[in-house]
Amino acid sequence: MDQNLFDDPRITAIGLLYEAHAGLTARFAAQFEEHDLSAVEFEVLMRLVRSPHNQLRMTDLAAQTSLSTSGVTRVVDRMERDGLIFRRACPSDRRSSYAVITPSGLKRLDETLPGHLRIIEQWFTGQLTPDALAAMLDGLRRVRDAVHPGATAGSAGPAPGPEAKA
Repeated sequence: MDQNLFDDPRITAIGLLYEAHAGLTARFAAQFEEHDLSAVEFEVLMRLVRSPHNQLRMTDLAAQTSLSTSGVTRVVDRMERDGLIFRRACPSDRRSSYAVITPSGLKRLDETLPGHLRIIEQWFTGQLTPDALAAMLDGLRRVRDAVHPGATAGSAGPAPGPEAKA
């Protein structure tokens, strides 16, 4: 067996990425739980609030996350019951609908984000120099675009529609 394969820097790189992800995920999960959110629910809220008109087509939301279309439907159903988001029919395609963040969803994010940002600063961005962070962001975007080209689906802006009062 070739010992050099075990010491390949590519194995080290992916191992470090997995370890960093696992450590951050554990810290985030505890903080999200304090605000009665799962990591997936937080991701959905963040993707909606960072999208034009605070909404995404359900298919684009599935493409941007690691969820299947049925998985997104289940998460959106639960979040809709909790009043964090609502569905809005797509005016140009009867088969599509948008997930839209509600004022309650925005409030939950306002309560959650300060602690989340403290964790990010303490355990991630604060560990890097500004130049190292900029280089990492550039590299991560290139890798993300290669392995997950749908990650920004719908970010160009869905058709505006009437904003429901929810």
